[in-house]
Amino acid sequence: MRVVVVLAHPNRSSLNHAIADRAITSLHQNGHDVIFHDLYAENFDPILPANEMMSGDFVDPQIRNYGDEIANADGIVVVHPIWWGGMPAILKGWIDRVFRPGCVYAFEEVEGGIGVPVGMLKARKIAIFNTENTPLEMSEEMYGDPLDSIWKKNVFGVCGGRDVFRRVFHGVIMSEDLERKAWLAEVEDHINEFFPAAGMSQAA
Repeated sequence: MRVVVVLAHPNRSSLNHAIADRAITSLHQNGHDVIFHDLYAENFDPILPANEMMSGDFVDPQIRNYGDEIANADGIVVVHPIWWGGMPAILKGWIDRVFRPGCVYAFEEVEGGIGVPVGMLKARKIAIFNTENTPLEMSEEMYGDPLDSIWKKNVFGVCGGRDVFRRVFHGVIMSEDLERKAWLAEVEDHINEFFPAAGMSQAA
């Protein structure tokens, strides 16, 4: 399998980077090809310019390359923190510029309507790992989890990703080393389950 891993966190010593590293290592150990993008390290420009918005095709060759990789991936892994209940601006901008009609979805014309989006993603397996400093109980009581619907329905639901797994690690700022090691072991388990080695079937 060819799996695209996208990371959006500016701090190299963050848990997000450790999660991405563990996911990539597990994917390689299972024999998969990995395409990795650290959006901050790549200085990705999240601003959608007017000429891209109005164009029916990709204008920037780099953005076209991102789009081709996502469109042809067999699996996708996204790692990012939850900031203000949402994703980092650099990742939102990446979606705005890369997830374009004709690349990851198309509009199917319906009589009397504006068209229904039809997903074009080849990838049916998507894993999303998030971190949040707020403890789980406080997060559920005060904020809820709007990102769950955004990722599963608004983004990958529209684009054809039907099997979307998501795990949020809460209370990160208060966590200790032992707990973080357990979380990373959990990441490895999830990757092995979702993207098993060739010849191994997933558990029912």
